[in-house]
Amino acid sequence: MLIDIITLFPEMFTGVFGESIIKRAVDKNILEIRFTQLRDFAFDKHKHVDDSPFGGGAGMVLKPEPVYRAVRDVLAKSDENLSRKVIIPDPSGAVFTQAKAKELAALDQIVFVCGHYEGFDARIYDLADDLISIGDYVLTGGELPAMVIVDAVARMLPDVLGSAESAETDSFFDGMLGFPQYTRPRDFEGKLVPEVLLSGNHAEIKKWRAAQALNLTRSRRPDLIRAE
Repeated sequence: MLIDIITLFPEMFTGVFGESIIKRAVDKNILEIRFTQLRDFAFDKHKHVDDSPFGGGAGMVLKPEPVYRAVRDVLAKSDENLSRKVIIPDPSGAVFTQAKAKELAALDQIVFVCGHYEGFDARIYDLADDLISIGDYVLTGGELPAMVIVDAVARMLPDVLGSAESAETDSFFDGMLGFPQYTRPRDFEGKLVPEVLLSGNHAEIKKWRAAQALNLTRSRRPDLIRAE
């Protein structure tokens, strides 16, 4: 999969993408991540990409010309036959879910356009195939949401995780929270590992885990339980 990120702050991604699962996916050539500096597509010598809003108001708004030029350049450098989407992380978008992560993982290319300042000139939204929000709160820019989405999508790609079953046991993979996990010691300050997990009976363990996942979801996130 090819990930393109158009941003004013590519350095923000260095630590996150240089460790753990994302780094492993890149090292295995399962994932390729490219960064495009939005200022490189500004028209003036001072590399301005923002301007004050028409009608007045606080803050600055990202101009359409640099963003259009950057997106068109990224797309022109890629095979037009790739299945791909241009995504703008934006509070007006649908809230990101595991189902969306699976959907995006089936694509060949994702292009993220990361906003900053007071947002985008409204005409920039015409470039997007999808607007995605990671929650109802305010962030400084689109870089953090892009990191979250890339991480969730990368886990869905074949051979990224160490075990083929790892993603399938994650919370939300099947619409519910994950089941409780235990490791050594068997007895920690009087808190015991459930006996069924020590039994070696895989059918019973599977049944127990399914029941625990359902109970945990009902208790902590009842909104996830689908109406029958």
